[in-house]
Amino acid sequence: MFVVDTNILLYAANPGATEHDGARAALEAYRRDGGLWFLTWGIIYEFLRVSTHRRVFPRPLTLASALEWVDAVRAGGRCQVLAETERHPYILEELSARHPRLAGNPVHDLHTATLMLEHGVSEIRTADTDFHQFKFLRVTNPLV
Repeated sequence: MFVVDTNILLYAANPGATEHDGARAALEAYRRDGGLWFLTWGIIYEFLRVSTHRRVFPRPLTLASALEWVDAVRAGGRCQVLAETERHPYILEELSARHPRLAGNPVHDLHTATLMLEHGVSEIRTADTDFHQFKFLRVTNPLV
């Protein structure tokens, strides 16, 4: 069980990215292998934000096509979306205490890490090295 981070989705959706082939192959392998893997709603929304942004994404998708792309990634495999439970605030408080200097953009990573701890998922597949600060996570870059 593992979470796939936004950057892997973005590389896979962007044919012009140098990481495209590796990211696309990784997603296809996750879908084919039949093992359980996860996204979060935060990761999905971040994908939607970046992939439709004209100044960020080289060939921006429409919102409808970005949603279709996410649906296609989730279809046919064992992909589920992690969501907050009633324990979420307590786990967030615990992780925030462990990382008191965390601020700004990495707070999004804190949300993902909190969801992962909450659901007992210990691996994230990402090209983002910021996740190494969460010592309970195994960070795997599928592009290397």
